[in-house]
Amino acid sequence: MAAAAGSHSVSALLSRSVFLLDISNNDMYVFAAAELLTQNRSAADQRRDAAELYANLISNYSATVTELYSMGARNLAIVNVWLVGCVPTDTLNQLATGFDDALRSLLAGLAPRLPGLVYSLGDAFVFTRDAVADPRTLGYTDVAGACCGSGLAPCLPNSTLCADRDHHVFWDRAHPSQWTAFLTAQAFYDGPAKYTTPINFMQLAQSN
Repeated sequence: MAAAAGSHSVSALLSRSVFLLDISNNDMYVFAAAELLTQNRSAADQRRDAAELYANLISNYSATVTELYSMGARNLAIVNVWLVGCVPTDTLNQLATGFDDALRSLLAGLAPRLPGLVYSLGDAFVFTRDAVADPRTLGYTDVAGACCGSGLAPCLPNSTLCADRDHHVFWDRAHPSQWTAFLTAQAFYDGPAKYTTPINFMQLAQSN
């Protein structure tokens, strides 16, 4: 880009752009799968493992944000870990909330140290929790089973599909349906304040 348009033009473009980060969901799945193989571990060991996971992820997250900043990124739209799994389990969602708390603290601490950095943190966990708690308000009829594969089996080319995917929160056992993605985008852009902090995505886009 710099070779084609010049470094000054590229720097100006990057400083006005919004960068979307939506990562760490898969880390929860992989960690939980590994823990299932060692179910005889004590509760203290499991808590220590979770703390090490958070420390590793937050360290990588901090390095990633800092590197993006050094390359000229100034406006970050960040999505936390959502309600994990097609049929949410206590263990996975405890992991998710622990990481989300750590991510919130990281961003609040990073922003003052990186002059000009503006961010919006979208709370996918709270949004999907609300959708599951009151599905009919958003047009859902199924909050547990997935549209593809019913949530118990992987979504494959020969999998059975639901009749109306817009009535399902989940597309498969790990991903939201298109309707859920649309509603989430609306909520983060200019929806209720509880879904974004410290500003929403619209305010982020207008911040420059």
